[in-house]
Amino acid sequence: KKKAACPGLGLFYTVLSAFLFSVASLFLKKIEDVHSVEVSAFRCVFQMAFVLPGLIYYKTGFLGPKGKRIFLFFRGFLGSSAMILLYYAFQVMPLADATVITFSSPVFTSLLAWIFLKEKYSIWDLLFTIFAITGVVLIARPPFLFGSNVTGIEGSYTDHLKGTIAAITSTVSAASTFVILRKVGKSVHYFLSIWYYAVIGLIGCVIALFVMNEWRLPYCGKDRVFLILIGLLGLGGQIFLTKALQIEKAGPVAIMKTMDVVFAFILQILFLNHLPTWWTVGGALCVVASSSGTAIRKWRQSLKKAKQNEI
Repeated sequence: KKKAACPGLGLFYTVLSAFLFSVASLFLKKIEDVHSVEVSAFRCVFQMAFVLPGLIYYKTGFLGPKGKRIFLFFRGFLGSSAMILLYYAFQVMPLADATVITFSSPVFTSLLAWIFLKEKYSIWDLLFTIFAITGVVLIARPPFLFGSNVTGIEGSYTDHLKGTIAAITSTVSAASTFVILRKVGKSVHYFLSIWYYAVIGLIGCVIALFVMNEWRLPYCGKDRVFLILIGLLGLGGQIFLTKALQIEKAGPVAIMKTMDVVFAFILQILFLNHLPTWWTVGGALCVVASSSGTAIRKWRQSLKKAKQNEI
């Protein structure tokens, strides 16, 4: 007899994944003398070390089906670019602000899926998109809307603006990878997708580091430990999120993943001594409401479609 599935286990995995990702982001903020591109390179090395045995075990090969390689290449390029830009945003702007902006990804995914995959895009999707953009504006607080005296940011406003642009670009890139993965479907093994992500990311990071002349080992042992922990925690977060999606519907997982924002706020207050402003809280509410609304709507659509198929 098969053992009964533990109720709520998938949601527990999602919360655990959110916690691991948030702690990895905290360690990234604590690193002092390592460029975000170099951190991304170490993350790619950990990904490759994890995926390589899986590729050998499942005999998937290293290139994938001929007709899918171009999609895998762009999945790897856009996914690794999203990671590098996100790590840069984490380093130059408040942790909670960058995390909240990335949560607008489901909204951009719906928009890109409508453009490239001809998926349905309703008035509700448009409303959620407006909510997400409003939340991002409240966090970025551009001077032409909020004046020149912007408070509650880390460092200079120029760095804050650069971090915001990087976070938005990272979010759009991540949304593009989701659309590509939908296009590919189940014809390509999950491990192969991660392999392209890690290999292309590592190559891009190494080239960028040599061009910028930023490649160097961390000066102190503490930063080296943080680098290893970021790789392990990021890998653990991805594993638990994958396991959650295997045993739980995507809708509840997407909603529960909003715990990323909660953990980001808590860790920022406890360990970085940075209280979020009311603008950030308002922006977070807009973005979380938008992403949750998108997830709930997609979930209900999938349930409705499943019932129609049963009939």
